[in-house]
Amino acid sequence: MAAGPVGSPWLLLAPLVSPTMPHGTSPPCSLCPEGAHRFQWIQNLVPEFGISSSHVKVLSSPTEFFELMKEQITSAKRRVVMASLYLGTGPLEQELVDCIDKALERALQASSPCSLRVSILLDFTRGSRGRQNSRTMLLPLLQRFPERVRVSLFHTPHLRGLLRLLVPERFNETIGLQHIKVYLFDGNVILSGANLSDSYFTNRQDRYVFLQDCPEVADFFTDLVEAVGDVSLQLQGDDSVRVLEGALHPYKGDRRAYCEAARRKVMGVIEGARARQLRLHAQTAHGPGERPPAPDTWIYPLVQMKPFGIRIDEAVTETLLTEPECGARLFLTTGYFNLTRAYMELVLGARADYRILLASPEVNGFFGARGVAGAIPAAYVYIERQFYRQVCNLGQEERVRLQEYRRSGWTFHAKGLWLYLAGSSLPCLTLIGSPNFGYRSVHRDLEAQIAIVTENRALQQQLHQEQEQLYGLSGAVTAATFEQPSRCVKLWVKLLTPLIKNFF
Repeated sequence: MAAGPVGSPWLLLAPLVSPTMPHGTSPPCSLCPEGAHRFQWIQNLVPEFGISSSHVKVLSSPTEFFELMKEQITSAKRRVVMASLYLGTGPLEQELVDCIDKALERALQASSPCSLRVSILLDFTRGSRGRQNSRTMLLPLLQRFPERVRVSLFHTPHLRGLLRLLVPERFNETIGLQHIKVYLFDGNVILSGANLSDSYFTNRQDRYVFLQDCPEVADFFTDLVEAVGDVSLQLQGDDSVRVLEGALHPYKGDRRAYCEAARRKVMGVIEGARARQLRLHAQTAHGPGERPPAPDTWIYPLVQMKPFGIRIDEAVTETLLTEPECGARLFLTTGYFNLTRAYMELVLGARADYRILLASPEVNGFFGARGVAGAIPAAYVYIERQFYRQVCNLGQEERVRLQEYRRSGWTFHAKGLWLYLAGSSLPCLTLIGSPNFGYRSVHRDLEAQIAIVTENRALQQQLHQEQEQLYGLSGAVTAATFEQPSRCVKLWVKLLTPLIKNFF
């Protein structure tokens, strides 16, 4: 594996965070002006985008997400950039593709020169599954608009050689994936954990935030998606794939060289954007003339690509899990409860109160699946029960509480956290994006999310309502929860889970 910029997440924050700094100690803010918000230390790692809270809208339902996507595609004039795990093959997904087709057709027929371009980044293994798949859905766009459409298929560098030949379809996805979910249209951005599939448009609960008229954020994520696209396989109109001229192949040739080249490209985007924002901050602070209105909300893009040695999201998440003092509250949610050992230890050793929302077996996306996949909900129950026992053994039942999302006819895929400082009834920070806080998110997949920090009470209220809406559809986990017949875990699942938990 290519060497990353650091060897430990704590060193990412050096000299801001000492590896021996006690949990709960706030990192000093060497770049913060007097009175700045307490999370401004994050800009030592990534660019900080200061915006007005009026540009942020929190969405609440899959239908709202789907309708906004179509509306934004239809109105886009310059660019549509979409990164997802995969694109489904049903009628709703076809409706989305048709929207793109019509937007490109209108742009070609306009009197002014066509400037609309479409770039789509998906995962190779998931997007190639079956005879009808993401690739076949997008081929008509590539064939009709070859100069305007780019489809990139990321292939993990760790699936190669005999492993690639022997691991069957579906199971090959466990080695590593492109898991980023970002959808942008000109200067507007939707950050979510939702994929481009019918259930995510109808009855699969996720989280979604719409950043309207935020061109700098849109530019950053455009550059990030294009950077990953440049090191991915390019889909051709005849359904073949190839690498860009001069690019290294992801699973042929030297893996270390490929990972290092990919790391340089992605870090170039992050460091370049951060340098531009710091220059802009300096010019705003010291330049003559009228200053723009001070922002009340800040966006920090967090990237995790361990295969390339990039561990920024991991470092920030670890700090956020332990920084808050007694009396603070963290609401953490994940559709797949499988915390890394490091995250688990930080939660159990923290001082803040935790409310952890996870999927009940019935709303797990694998519930009712055929074959081995059908046992995955039971494996999550086993992991949940082990964690609950740890909480009880440490006498932490009041500080760390588990809740299960239950909603008939729905599945649950929401992830992220909300941070309430001590004495506050509203959150000042949220994380939203693709990571699930599990081993895959930290070690195997390509992930991205944003930290939103806001001082605006109306936006804090939006975030609070989002949290309450999700947690309001849940029940508390107690010892009695695991005595239910539906929570019976077969012996073979218990024996197998420790061996495979790092793959799902």
